Amino acid sequence: MAKFVKKRSKKAGLPPGTLIHIGEKKTEKVKITIIDYDEVHFHEKEAKTIEECFPFKDKSRPTVTWINIDGIHQIETLAKLGECFKIHPLIIEDILNTDQRPKMEDFDEYIYIVLKMLYFNGKSSEIITEQVSLILGSNFVISFQEQGKEGDVFNVIREQIKTNKGRIRKMGADYLAYCLVDAIVDNYFIVLETLGEKIESLEEELVNYPTPEILRIIYTLKREMVLLRRSVWPLREVVNKLERGESSLIQKSTGIYLKDVYDHTIHVIDTLETFRDMVSGMLEIYLSSTSNRMNAVMKVLTMIATVFMPLTFIAGIYGMNFQYMPEIPWRWGYPAVLLVMAAVSISMVVYFRRKKWL
Repeated sequence: MAKFVKKRSKKAGLPPGTLIHIGEKKTEKVKITIIDYDEVHFHEKEAKTIEECFPFKDKSRPTVTWINIDGIHQIETLAKLGECFKIHPLIIEDILNTDQRPKMEDFDEYIYIVLKMLYFNGKSSEIITEQVSLILGSNFVISFQEQGKEGDVFNVIREQIKTNKGRIRKMGADYLAYCLVDAIVDNYFIVLETLGEKIESLEEELVNYPTPEILRIIYTLKREMVLLRRSVWPLREVVNKLERGESSLIQKSTGIYLKDVYDHTIHVIDTLETFRDMVSGMLEIYLSSTSNRMNAVMKVLTMIATVFMPLTFIAGIYGMNFQYMPEIPWRWGYPAVLLVMAAVSISMVVYFRRKKWL
């Protein structure tokens, strides 16, 4: 299950800009991939050292460069990259802290963007969140991921660049950054579709067979909703800032596409709020169903106790063993008492049914 709060205590007392990795180490080896392209040329390679990325900081280069780093736990690697590309130490510190909320910061020379990539764990069926940081420069984009995962949402973008599909090779670095943000947002719909199917199936099971196991699943869903809300809700402000086009690094032509991402973000938030209401309603349904079942059981037990109260009274009278009780020497006394007790029981049951208490 995902942790909501990462351990920030190890940064206590340290000066601002101190580089410490906060979060789980999700990959052993840092993988650095460089994709350099323009409308005609394309070149991709895996860098063995961070120094191989340094030549691509040159602003005079006519190509667009995408540097992707899988694994952010090697502090020295990020420190060298930040020093070369003149990234502020506080930004490198934020990249190392995987407990950031989605945000966007404009530093004129570059734009820093933090997003949350979401996907389902196939084994545990839990939602996994991974922080993605983007640095958008004039002719480059640097992306930082917590782990190198096969089949991540950026593979589609890599394939488009490689095969020269769409307009991505005709546009600048700002359009590449838009494509990366759009891929992450579009993947939210896949997560929400899977989550919606899970909620609908659970809702049907809840109505028919409410069990304590379902209650545990409901609480897990509520926890996942909190995680999703923390990951998605601030994204609206991030995309809105990018769409306004206040930075010279984002062209007006790209702003139109960012507006579409903003619409998708609003749709995701609306869907998420609907799911939250459904899960909260499911918890109320479970509690109501449990209460109704308990009331039904108590009702049956109360009826049984009510029927046996006069029978106990009659049996108590003839069980007192007084010597001068007129019915005791009577030959038909025992059958007569049983008959009276049966008549009382039947009469009470009939009365309860007429009152629709049974």
